[in-house]
Amino acid sequence: MKYNRIDNELFIKNRKKFVAEMDQSSLAVFNSNDIFPISADSTMPFQQHRDIFFLSGVDQEESILVISPNSKNKAHREVLFLKETNEHIAVWEGSKLNKAEAFETSGIKTVYWLDQFDRIFKQMMSEVDHIYFNSNEHLRADTTVQTREDRFINKIRGEYPAHIVKRSAPIMHKIRSIKDPIEVNLMQKACDITKSGIERVLGFVKPGVWEYEIEAELIHEFIRNKSKGFAYSPIIASGANACVLHYTDNNSICNSGDIILLDVGAEYANYASDLTRSIPVSGHFTDRQKEVYNSVLRVKKEAEKLLIPGVMMNDYHKEVGKLMESELLKLKLIDKTDIKNQPKDWPAYKKYFMHGTSHFIGLDTHDVGLWDEPIKAGMVFTCEPGIYIPKENLGIRLEDDLIVQDKGAPFNLMDSIPIEIDEIEALMND
Repeated sequence: MKYNRIDNELFIKNRKKFVAEMDQSSLAVFNSNDIFPISADSTMPFQQHRDIFFLSGVDQEESILVISPNSKNKAHREVLFLKETNEHIAVWEGSKLNKAEAFETSGIKTVYWLDQFDRIFKQMMSEVDHIYFNSNEHLRADTTVQTREDRFINKIRGEYPAHIVKRSAPIMHKIRSIKDPIEVNLMQKACDITKSGIERVLGFVKPGVWEYEIEAELIHEFIRNKSKGFAYSPIIASGANACVLHYTDNNSICNSGDIILLDVGAEYANYASDLTRSIPVSGHFTDRQKEVYNSVLRVKKEAEKLLIPGVMMNDYHKEVGKLMESELLKLKLIDKTDIKNQPKDWPAYKKYFMHGTSHFIGLDTHDVGLWDEPIKAGMVFTCEPGIYIPKENLGIRLEDDLIVQDKGAPFNLMDSIPIEIDEIEALMND
């Protein structure tokens, strides 16, 4: 791994949080992700399942974590099963965790090789009535592709049909939504790496560069700072491309007079950052671009103030909608008649601001969390209003990552990244 070793205190605390939510006479199982094939003998780069990482810090394939807090055998209350490392694997793939390294990483004392799983797991299952399976219950999850976790669940259901099945997902969504100080530091590191990338780009952009050249500048800066790269597919959208919300082709030339919408963020130690800035190709905003930009910035600043404990996310998004409605009236993009005639389920402002303002962020860019419960201190959200005007080839979105505080406005992990017009112009023309 490129990142520095994480204090295993984080994973010890995370397992305790999970255990506190478990029923009696139960165990829970968490699997690593597959290494996904492409074709021939090619594969995608490995990405660890965020839940097993959250609970153990183990960041390699073919790993299984079993938590059985009431096991009669104290050594089996937390168990890791790992792919056995050997000289052949070390030569061809690089060495895997040995048992001592696994303990240092996770704080788990009992580590077995994977070929011992069936025998030991049978002993553990004989002591419990319930098993927690870890299915993907993210609201936007695409579950078309069968995962290693899915195959495991199908296998164990067949082998142990009399056990009562429980769901890990509600627990994971709850405990992952409140960030530990160690996690906050890792997220701050990801944001700091993103800052380095943005500063590099502000000195690079000029008329005639290609969007993919900007992407290359960013990935260079990210990797040289111990990131694996982008936390999500980067959006580098100039001119009319900025009005395509999930534009990722990044294959157009950047023309003088256009705005480039940069929705990019580095990962660090599997933790995501998520930033959006809108910058002028020529280094200076036009008067109209400034007008729209400042409207978005005002909405963002006011929306941030609403991210406080006790607020429901649905109510928050409605209030942000009112803020955007006011700005769009000032910009003369909508009028009072549009508002009067708007459908209940699609307000007039949605013509120019059609997406949500905030989402959870953490180990996943669109992190798991409890959308139907009040906001709590320690939750981390994006704040990303935007205005998109296709007929003007203009799309502006601004986004930072914010930690909800016990009192007052949230703490902005990206506060040091330039966002005001004069800051951006000064850096682009330095």
